Amino acid sequence: MEIVRELRLSTPEATVLPESDGPLVATIRAEIEDSGPITFARFMELALYHPERGYYATRDDRGSRTGDFLTAPETHPIFGRVVGRQLHEMWELSGRPTPYRLLEYGAGSGVLALDVLRGLVADGSELQKALRYRPVEVSVERSESIQRRLADDGFGANVERDGAAGSGCVLANEFLDALPVHRVLEREGRLQEVFVGWRDGHFVELPETPSSQALAERLAAEGVRLADGQTAEICLGLDAWAADTAVRLERGFMLLIDYGYPAAELYAPTRGGGTLRAYTRQRAHADPFVAIGRQDLTAHVDVTAVTTALAARGWRAVGETRLADFLVALGVEDLLGSIRADPATSPAEYLALRSGLVRMLDPRALGNFRVMAFGRGVPEGPVLRGFAGRRWVSTSPTR
Repeated sequence: MEIVRELRLSTPEATVLPESDGPLVATIRAEIEDSGPITFARFMELALYHPERGYYATRDDRGSRTGDFLTAPETHPIFGRVVGRQLHEMWELSGRPTPYRLLEYGAGSGVLALDVLRGLVADGSELQKALRYRPVEVSVERSESIQRRLADDGFGANVERDGAAGSGCVLANEFLDALPVHRVLEREGRLQEVFVGWRDGHFVELPETPSSQALAERLAAEGVRLADGQTAEICLGLDAWAADTAVRLERGFMLLIDYGYPAAELYAPTRGGGTLRAYTRQRAHADPFVAIGRQDLTAHVDVTAVTTALAARGWRAVGETRLADFLVALGVEDLLGSIRADPATSPAEYLALRSGLVRMLDPRALGNFRVMAFGRGVPEGPVLRGFAGRRWVSTSPTR
């Protein structure tokens, strides 16, 4: 099953796209004219993460109903409350340390952390007092904005500003899919890399000799051979990210929620055009060279590469399931019933909750996202509650 967040796939022509960010385009063009064609990973890095003009530096509402796509945390606060329940169990299995660090990569607006904390309070969890939250974001300004939001909501004591490595949990919801990727092409038995150049006033794709032997080595290590004419994406940045998590957290758990597949499925011939997608104004399309700096760019996560990179840093896999099964195993249906029975819940609020939950459980959308848990420096114990239901069952991709 092809997962495209909750958007309909369209062509750029069918979508009214915003104009590209002029200064950002000029910056990318200048780099190409100065040093030659750049890798797509570098283009994606600038388009998304440029400190002043990049998409993630300028959009606060990107993953919301008013933004370009809709994530689970923005769908309804019940998502954060359920995640909080899994964090509570991880804290208990870690010996209930105080403080217990929560490091969130790609925290966005901070809504997930806020809903986690509110949920812990509602559930009467003592973790709420022990939790110290730190967003890992693209800019200091964005991190400070998230910290202020938590403080304004009464959770200032839970904000960590100068923490040292210790016990805790790494949380990343729809973060890995936005790490910059290299694009490669198999042509007549040779692996080429698709570079980005500038010609006649436009960015163009230029297949050339790969910039790094690591691209071919990644595919070989995973037992992947692309079909002739097949295009694919490879994220070499996973290794640096895994190393960063090990530096920031000495021991604890990791909870990853994203869309992706093991290498054998991700690079199957049925995905001949790759999985790169652009998201803007609640639509998805496949052209990364329009609306530059004004649209999100993502590629499906290579689950095999994630597991390998984390294992090299001492993280062992402890659970894997679908998001729908994760939510059900942690009692989301009981939560729905208790909220409905609460006299303070208005009909409109209940309908919004029910509608949001349907989207999170729908296997054609968010419900089919992959949830993965890893442990580092923690004893092997019982199966985590969120992973006690059905394990991930692979579904053949359709195009």
